[in-house]
Amino acid sequence: MNQDYGFPDRPIPIGQRDTATRSEFISRTYNHLMASIVGFALFEIWLFTSGLAEPIAKTLLSGSWLLVLGAFMVVGWLATRVAHSSANPGAQYAALAGYVAAQGIIMVPMLYIADMNFPGVIQNAAFVTMAGFAGLTAVAFVTRKDFSFLRGMLMWGGVLALLAIVSAVLFGFELGTWFSVAMVGLAGAAILHDTSSILREYPEDRHVAAALQLFASVALMFWYVLRLFMASDD
Repeated sequence: MNQDYGFPDRPIPIGQRDTATRSEFISRTYNHLMASIVGFALFEIWLFTSGLAEPIAKTLLSGSWLLVLGAFMVVGWLATRVAHSSANPGAQYAALAGYVAAQGIIMVPMLYIADMNFPGVIQNAAFVTMAGFAGLTAVAFVTRKDFSFLRGMLMWGGVLALLAIVSAVLFGFELGTWFSVAMVGLAGAAILHDTSSILREYPEDRHVAAALQLFASVALMFWYVLRLFMASDD
């Protein structure tokens, strides 16, 4: 399945390397993931303390959300492609940093609304997200199960979610609580799938790409956990 991630020349996957090499790869991956999460949090703190969050939120909320979503998808695709296919570490780090920044900007409107109207929910959502991620990661590591079978479900679920979001924007209806619940479940499945893939399929020199993949799933879960908290406080 290496070719699914765009790895050039089909390098030896980490699952076929010795224990020491696998352990080092996993350590580097999760260190980079934690650095990405901390970087995301610091970026958001800077946006809010500098006063930039409010104009960003108002600009994004007043414009076409479909254009914003489309731009974010393009940035995400480019960042993922570069991180997975480039052998240049600088390009990989640039892709990860760009993706974290893009996530930071697209999250601003909801974080701004949450901060203004629902005190404490951001911290609660962050805690639940990290607890969920830790639990799912433990399941993947302890069971050593191959979760690659989730790939088809994730692709189909992603297409349905995108259609639902586009329809909601075009026709003006709200995506309710159950949609958020389903998306949290989809993000959880993505974490299981990504963790399994990282343990088996990624090449030794793609720990930055692995961290980006996991960060994307964690960010997706955080977005919809936060939506659930905001809905419950409404």
